[in-house]
Amino acid sequence: MKKLKILFLCTGNSCRSQMAEGWAKALKSDTIEAYSAGIETHGLNPNAVKVMAEAGVDISSHTSKNTDAIKGIPFDYVITVCGHANETCPVWLSGKAKIMHAGFEDPPALARQLAAEGASEEAQLDCYRRVRDQIKAYIEQLPESLSHPQP
Repeated sequence: MKKLKILFLCTGNSCRSQMAEGWAKALKSDTIEAYSAGIETHGLNPNAVKVMAEAGVDISSHTSKNTDAIKGIPFDYVITVCGHANETCPVWLSGKAKIMHAGFEDPPALARQLAAEGASEEAQLDCYRRVRDQIKAYIEQLPESLSHPQP
């Protein structure tokens, strides 16, 4: 069976798309060839690395890359994991790929908001853990859910 080539696209390829790629490689490597990229590059988020490691998935060797780095790969699906990437997905990425959106909250933004309110570092990390677990649940439904998109 041919593996599906799936790109997880986010704004900065620092957190959500990296988590999605990590989960897909950890849970679905038999059916999915996973990639991630961003519209821009913001560097790999250390808190994303930390909470993924807590769940047993090592993404510490991942690098933040933009869409130029994956040009030429014939994707079956491009899944945007944030609103900005969904709104600004480069047209050339679509090719024959089906573009889908699976939006997740932005853990760094949530954590910054909590930090401004005086929340503990642990409470801030909980934002990352919650989104990590939501992404895992989404990945667990792949590739079957791709033919039945979420509303």
